[in-house]
Amino acid sequence: MKDISAVEFIERNSDSSSFTLIDVREELEYLTFNVGGENIPLGKLLRDIDELDYDKEMEIIVLCQRGLRSETAKRVLINNGFTNVRNLIGGLLAIRKLNL
Repeated sequence: MKDISAVEFIERNSDSSSFTLIDVREELEYLTFNVGGENIPLGKLLRDIDELDYDKEMEIIVLCQRGLRSETAKRVLINNGFTNVRNLIGGLLAIRKLNL
């Protein structure tokens, strides 16, 4: 599945498209600034991957600050049978740059 750009994410997020958003940053980072979605820090995702209760065919967008942790999360999800996972390229920094 092709990753998602900040521009496409903003467009999709504003029209309430059907996807699951997972923010893999730490809780404090999430509480400081977020664009919604469920906060599952990368370490917790790695530890509790078998406990995720998502449809494995549903579109999942993962994000973090720069797109590096979320790329790891994407690979872990795909390796665990999730078939429609996309990483937000450039992470929240890319979104913040567009909003300037």
